[in-house]
Amino acid sequence: MVIAVVDEGLGNSAYLVDLGDGRALAVDASRDLRALRSEAERRGLRVAFAADTHLHADFLSGAPQLAASDGARVLASAAGERAFEHVALHDGDEVDLGGLTLRALATPGHTGEHLSFLLLAGPRALGVFTGGSLVVGAAARTDLAGPERTESLARAQYRSLRRLAALSDEVEVWPTHGAGSFCSAPPGAERTSTIGREKATNPLLLAGDEDTFVRRLTSGLGSFPPYFLRLAEANRLGPALIGRPRLRRLSAARVRALLAEGAVLVDVRPARAFAAAHIPGAISIPLRPQFASWLGWLLEPGTPYIIVRNPDQDAAEILGQALKIGYEAGAGELTEPWDGPTSSIPMLGPDRVGAVSVLDVRQDSEYAAGHVPGAVHVELGDLPARVAEIPAEPVVVMCAHGERAMTAASLLARAGHRRVRVLDGGPGDWADATGRQLGEEA
Repeated sequence: MVIAVVDEGLGNSAYLVDLGDGRALAVDASRDLRALRSEAERRGLRVAFAADTHLHADFLSGAPQLAASDGARVLASAAGERAFEHVALHDGDEVDLGGLTLRALATPGHTGEHLSFLLLAGPRALGVFTGGSLVVGAAARTDLAGPERTESLARAQYRSLRRLAALSDEVEVWPTHGAGSFCSAPPGAERTSTIGREKATNPLLLAGDEDTFVRRLTSGLGSFPPYFLRLAEANRLGPALIGRPRLRRLSAARVRALLAEGAVLVDVRPARAFAAAHIPGAISIPLRPQFASWLGWLLEPGTPYIIVRNPDQDAAEILGQALKIGYEAGAGELTEPWDGPTSSIPMLGPDRVGAVSVLDVRQDSEYAAGHVPGAVHVELGDLPARVAEIPAEPVVVMCAHGERAMTAASLLARAGHRRVRVLDGGPGDWADATGRQLGEEA
């Protein structure tokens, strides 16, 4: 039995394979092991093997932690030159799982050292863990190792996908990256597939030649969080082991002292609560599945940060998301009423935007699909470096629903903008309320 453990925020899937004797194989487990452990415990399984398809750029691997806490054998590419104990696999190497076999297939492209893992019962291939090689309807991007390697890795990805397509049509495809991942992937609900289905429907497998494949794969690559550029090396060295992380309790006086020393307030309450009242200078990053991505995108690594949350928000969720991308500099949380001044940011209904300047902070592809005519467009991830470009005049910030817009508004307010509002809704709500059409990019 293969159980997918989906991380909706990062758009990835880890897999837990029941080996039939109380042991399990984990594939591409992240450092936030809560969901995977819950699945294992519910089924009475102990993780005996932890396989990584590649040096992940979007999360820290949980394999070293599984080795330390569960005694798991780590299985990974020899070409990755990991600096911790592991079984270093080359193309064609096989690992006996006890009744099942795992065969390593070299599939470079998403990364240079990438492996896929073919799961076999005797001679029969059951499925293949494709990591960031073949994914549902696409293949993972090849630009994360730097622009100078994008094309060469795309050509390697072409060959790797052809190799995987040579497997039998009924072989299951179990990718790591899926919809919502900055590493891949077209939108859609399906996270697994079969070789036959991908051969029939995947536009990249339907490309007539290598050059067409490369153009399709590399055209329109979107932005990605800057922490992607350092996590692969962190995974090669081996993420630090973690015990029982917790948010340290901080008084208002201690928070003031830490802010004076350069700490940053990260307010994880819902956007409406932040809008009503927040500590001046706080950055709004609402706690939701995408929290980790925006924390890592907007804060420099190593910056000490202080959490402000509602009592009903789960501290373990905040810590788990932060730790899986290596953001361990949390100084604690404010645990007593704030006795200083507060600020607010009004939220406007879509019928009240009027002629005020609009700042759209969605991703390029979202903006191109439809936007308020005349809106200034700056992706949220780019905004900290471009705050000075935003005129000091009344501005309404918008995204698809309001969470990213509130984050952007908090960044503007932190930089000194005082006439900032947030659109309560998205472009569709604006079009419905005004009866006007959205603009599109050609």
